[in-house]
Amino acid sequence: MKKNRLLVLYAHPAQHRSEANRPLFNVAQKMAGVTTVDMYAEYPKFNINIDLEQQRLLDHDVIIFQFPLYWYSTPAILKEWQDLVLEYGFAYGTDGKALKDKLFVCALTAGGKHEAYHADGYNHFTIRELLQPLEQMARLTHMRYLPPLALFGSRTALEEKRVEKHTLLYGKMLNALLLDQVSPDSTENLETLNEFINQLDEEKSA
Repeated sequence: MKKNRLLVLYAHPAQHRSEANRPLFNVAQKMAGVTTVDMYAEYPKFNINIDLEQQRLLDHDVIIFQFPLYWYSTPAILKEWQDLVLEYGFAYGTDGKALKDKLFVCALTAGGKHEAYHADGYNHFTIRELLQPLEQMARLTHMRYLPPLALFGSRTALEEKRVEKHTLLYGKMLNALLLDQVSPDSTENLETLNEFINQLDEEKSA
């Protein structure tokens, strides 16, 4: 059975206030086959080592952005990472095929409740629609895009005792990705991976 190598790029500029992302990152740090990078700790002045980051991409099969949703996008360091690391001739362009067929997925937390992320909701768009710039980034760089794993209502998740449940779901997703059990073909019409991962786990337990 194929075993993927996972790279988690974690971006949270205010970790001392994190109630959900830190526990999620802790899960990733403990899993064999998963390389974890705390972007703000590694690059506090945004001096991103392009050669190192490109080599990390080459060394892994699945690329995961883990972050809290900031103004419908990623924290700034992940945008800086994209601007510098995904160079023409490396990630895209005539000869830029270094990332071809790697999987790309976002694991994010959103302050708003799930119902806010719909056409008639407060934010007017689904979470997948809001992430379309990242989806197109993946397509342009020849990666295979997966819907995000999302924790909605993250501001109240701890007091509502939902963080532990989502942390378990995150671990299940990482394990499924390690075992190459998640494909773009089987998830292309989904808004998030949440239910898919739960169903996959139920099928394995049956």
